[in-house]
Amino acid sequence: MIVALLLVGYALLLATVGARLLERSAWPRRAPRLGILAWQAMTVSVVAAAVLGGLALTISTVPVSANMAAWLRACVMALRAQYATPGGAVAGAGGAVLALAMLVRVGWCLALTLRSARRSRSRQCEALAILGRAEHGLGGVTVVDSPHPLAYCLPGRGKRVVLSSAALAALSAEQVRAVLAHERAHLRERHDLVNAAAGALARAFPRVPVFRSGARQVARLAEMSADDAATRCVDRLEVADAMLTLANGRTPAAALGGGGDGVAERVRRLIAEASPLGRLRWWATAGVSAVLVVLPLLVVVAPAVAARRLDYCPLPPVSHAAALSRHVAAKPPAL
Repeated sequence: MIVALLLVGYALLLATVGARLLERSAWPRRAPRLGILAWQAMTVSVVAAAVLGGLALTISTVPVSANMAAWLRACVMALRAQYATPGGAVAGAGGAVLALAMLVRVGWCLALTLRSARRSRSRQCEALAILGRAEHGLGGVTVVDSPHPLAYCLPGRGKRVVLSSAALAALSAEQVRAVLAHERAHLRERHDLVNAAAGALARAFPRVPVFRSGARQVARLAEMSADDAATRCVDRLEVADAMLTLANGRTPAAALGGGGDGVAERVRRLIAEASPLGRLRWWATAGVSAVLVVLPLLVVVAPAVAARRLDYCPLPPVSHAAALSRHVAAKPPAL
């Protein structure tokens, strides 16, 4: 019961206070890929803590043992003791419902999100096969005739980068390089899956702050990460100018584009002098993210490890005389 309360309390604290602190932090703008990792670690930790908390209510803590038969016997005895009382049975059933509901809800929403994205991209690919043309001088980029400057990429099996004719006319050669590097970074770093996972959690639990903020912040940081990839081959000001040109372009559903919401913040970031995180702070933040992921599991396992010396099924006491008689009976007769 104590382990379950600790895990549920930890999940609630991380889902509210932790999310608020991370959302207000300025450092993710300086290291967007690390920021995405931090948000993923926090959301995974919340889900894991809730699920393991439910399991802790359902299954009592038993000592870790290398002897499988002894471990199973201890597990059966612990379960019998827990479910012997009405309160223990209710708590166990409630924990099972919590764990199962969390897993089913997350899995269902993730499947719906991925299926919807796949269908949308399939329709886009069918339309591009009719309306688009391959520009081999740009590395196989698909060009569509449109009066609006836009650029986006379609991840997945038939991944491609799409530019409009208006974008090619409005952008310089360096800016086209920047846009292509931005979109290819989305494809290479699989930001579609990152956004899908965050969006599925927000869809599953829209009232939980960490999931709601996580989906928004992950999408924002994914664009900043792609901007940083573009600045490795093109000057930062050229990248900022290209993003401004594409700011009003409407990206199709399930695609990743360089324009859209948040362009103003990204342009200000690109214009300002770059100030990446120091190596020590980077590794410290990555370490904290790793701890967040494994902490719920450690909270569950630690009591079992600490209880490894406990004897859940003690043998009946044997008198000294009985032990001596057994020893004599087992001793082979002298020849």
